Amino acid sequence: MNTRNDAFRPNALPAWIGSLPLTDHDEAVGMMMEYTPEIPIWIQLPHNKNEGMVEQFAPGMPGLDVSGGKVRVDTGSDEFDSELLAFFEEYMAATEGAAADPAVDPISSPGSRFALHKDIAPGFYTFLQTLDGLDAPPAAVKGQVTGPFTFATGLVDADGRAVFYNDQLRDAAVKLIAMKARWQVRQLKKYGVPVIIFLDEPALAGFGSSAFISVSREEIDAALGEVIDAIHEEGGLAGVHVCANSEWSVILESSADIVSFDAYSYFDKFVMYAGQVVRFMEKGGILAWGIVPTGDTDAIDKETAASLFDRWQRCAEKIESLGITKERLIAQSLITPSCGTGSLSLAHATKVIRMNREVSERIRKDLNVG
Repeated sequence: MNTRNDAFRPNALPAWIGSLPLTDHDEAVGMMMEYTPEIPIWIQLPHNKNEGMVEQFAPGMPGLDVSGGKVRVDTGSDEFDSELLAFFEEYMAATEGAAADPAVDPISSPGSRFALHKDIAPGFYTFLQTLDGLDAPPAAVKGQVTGPFTFATGLVDADGRAVFYNDQLRDAAVKLIAMKARWQVRQLKKYGVPVIIFLDEPALAGFGSSAFISVSREEIDAALGEVIDAIHEEGGLAGVHVCANSEWSVILESSADIVSFDAYSYFDKFVMYAGQVVRFMEKGGILAWGIVPTGDTDAIDKETAASLFDRWQRCAEKIESLGITKERLIAQSLITPSCGTGSLSLAHATKVIRMNREVSERIRKDLNVG
């Protein structure tokens, strides 16, 4: 377990997963700063066509073809071999300091394939402008990438086969995500507060099912580990978010600093991994409690901050019964929605993020958290 999270104890502060049902980034960042100024994040707006989970992080991938409204890797093009070679050369230069000019940062230099560019990730740059204008530093800042497993199973070749099943393409895809995570940490650590990068991994909900019957635990461990290591090497904290049930031992036994889970719908499944949960927390791991529902609008309509606080307390008592003190539990908890709100109506999204803040405030007030 990475020990740099010793410097970050969230104490049940509110945070977001990262998406809103808007199209304007200034409006999105204003909404974010109203509800989660302690841990600001950059917002993804999936209503904009370039801000999908694959589309936003695919630029820089060798052989990338975005023609016809589709995103794929064309390994049959005349340029593919040279593009693949150029990719790995740039990766080696960035990670091993073999750039032609040592004074130039090959990761952050203009034109780097590993950067998030304004036409693809405008929310990141709006976020930086907001951070530049803050009067006081926040408790932490948060970025995100699509996790390597979700990215490499969502990006396909010309035949429609996921690049995860091609060893060479999987290696490139994982390294691309690792470098885009590393790039974000490098941009954000200048603010002098802990930097958190979440790996959004919805596809891990399908691990072990017939959909991924040929995928091994070792392959997933290697992909997650490579990206988490890149974040750690830059001095950041790595979180893994899965918005449904999963084989939680994969994440709890990884080197992730934060495990983000849907505590509203799947807490009983999560707590079945009691031994792993205890070991994770004893090593300093942080639980990001997705206690506010996002997947069921009827649940959003019926719940209140008070009912969700009561629900969280019942869940927390089960964790305490495993031998985790209340003090440790609170210190190592974040309060979040169960997933992003980009697919909801604006009214439902607003209620989710308002309740999220109110639940956090209730926990911190009623349990005398500073």
